[in-house]
Amino acid sequence: MRRLRGPLVGALLVAGLIVLLLWSMRTGSSRELDLAHVTRGVLSLFGWQPPLEGNDQGILVLRLWRALTMAGVGAALALSGALLQGLFRNPLAEPAILGVTGGASLGATLAILAAGGYVPLLGVELHGLSGVVVPLAGFVGAVGTVALVVLLAGAGGRTRVPALLLIGLAVNTCVAGLLALVSALVLKNWEVSRAIMAWTFGTLDDRAPGHAATVWCGLGIAAAVVPFVAWELDLLAAGEDDARALGVDTARVKWLVVGASSLAAAAAVAVAGQIAFVGLVAPHLVRLLAGRSYRAVLPLAMPAGACLLLVVDTAQRAALGNNSLPPGVAMSLVGGPLFLGLLLRRRKELDTW
Repeated sequence: MRRLRGPLVGALLVAGLIVLLLWSMRTGSSRELDLAHVTRGVLSLFGWQPPLEGNDQGILVLRLWRALTMAGVGAALALSGALLQGLFRNPLAEPAILGVTGGASLGATLAILAAGGYVPLLGVELHGLSGVVVPLAGFVGAVGTVALVVLLAGAGGRTRVPALLLIGLAVNTCVAGLLALVSALVLKNWEVSRAIMAWTFGTLDDRAPGHAATVWCGLGIAAAVVPFVAWELDLLAAGEDDARALGVDTARVKWLVVGASSLAAAAAVAVAGQIAFVGLVAPHLVRLLAGRSYRAVLPLAMPAGACLLLVVDTAQRAALGNNSLPPGVAMSLVGGPLFLGLLLRRRKELDTW
């Protein structure tokens, strides 16, 4: 396959993202809006057009925040995956490897238990605040888990990539055990179990401006690191010792990559729950289109991840209507076979991973 230049790929991805955002706002379980109504409804938010009649304006606003949140989640997970793949020099790396996903799920689960009356939190009733507390707890859980992994990996005074990988896997196993324990204890409480299950499968229902702002702010801060690590990650591909000999401050690169990837993934998981394969597949698709250099992969992974999640979720909602699947389930059904196909296409490289 002939690879295209990075700017051309970027332009195509941005154009595709705009089209997919409009398609997502048109599509929903209640009714489908035509493109003219979508355009008018969006312009009315800026005062440039009158609002849509009846409930159409409210429906459009809900779909708008869902679409913006979904695009931000896809972009953040893809950037996190691309950064970690560069750091670990392994195309199979993704956000869960540092415990981001598990930590966020554990934090959100504890908040759901508190909202359900299982964990009194300083005597505060959380029923009316669960929409704020649960994402916040998920974010704190993700950041806390990553901090624990980094602290344990650097216990000897120097943080090594293999240590990050092994300790991350160990911490993930412990967190998974805690989540299984909690799920077993509340199995008879249908409402609490359903809330925990929804977070595990991923959720983008009833997204609000706060959710979109959270994920886009986290993504923006993480993306600001890209110019400071992209060239260094290209040099790290030949090995840490060789990169250090060429003047790369490997310790600084590790901290920047771990911090940025954790922040991006934590912001995504905090507002949407667990959505797999975006951080794995999107960087691979970018490599097929624009080459392997991280100076292209990192910036292009963001619109690619946004497009990937938008097209999968919107297509299945358009096809299934009221019976649409949670985004995490839909992404797993599509992302799993797609990732397997990518691996088989490049099977000669498997022996070097």
